[in-house]
Order: sequence, then C-alpha cells, then structure tokens
Amino acid sequence: MAHRIERVNTLIRKEISELIQHQLRDPRLDSFVAVTDVSTSPDLQYAKIFVSSMSGKQDEVRLLGVLNSAAGFLRTELAKKLRLRRVPELSFIWDDSIEHGDRILRLIDEVTQQDNP
Repeated sequence: MAHRIERVNTLIRKEISELIQHQLRDPRLDSFVAVTDVSTSPDLQYAKIFVSSMSGKQDEVRLLGVLNSAAGFLRTELAKKLRLRRVPELSFIWDDSIEHGDRILRLIDEVTQQDNP
C-alpha cells in the first residue's frame, strides 16, 4: 500500500506543478512556485502539497492564499488528468527547506573562507 501512495504522491506533484505553471492564471502569482513535496493520506482523501518560492518568506501568506483559493480548480483539473477513483482534497503548506538549505550552504562557505585566508 505504501508504494501505491508514493506513486500517487509523485503523480500529483508532477501534475500540480504543471497546472500551476501553465493553467493557473492569477496576476498575484508573479513569482516562480515550486512544488517540493506531496503527502497524501492513506485513504487518499487529503493531500498536503508543500510549496516554495524564490521570492522567499515575504510572499508566503499571499502565495498560500492564492493557491488555497484555487484548490478547487486544481482538484478538478487533476481529476481530468489522473485516473483515480477519488481525487484528494488539496491543501497547500509553505516549505522553507530551500531557504534553510541555502542558509546552510552560505554558512559552510563562510567557514571555508575563514579557514583559507
């Protein structure tokens, strides 16, 4: 069962990414939005979609508001593309792992520069 959920998560992540980039026409989505992960409940009723943006934390509230308001449209389009008995309800959650990774890389660079004057 876990393998099936992993496949569904991968499919949903791929399709949601394409839908956001190509079909979601909202002027408030002016920055690049990356779908970093999808976590689906075992009964496939709910899906948490983790998103991040290059604009950073300052656009988090606006971006999540736009995506959560478009969740119904995205779910309908997802149902057209996927062959699932039940398409899960979508909720979008901010993922700051990209920012965290960038911060760690900058800290490593600082330490490396201090060791090699």
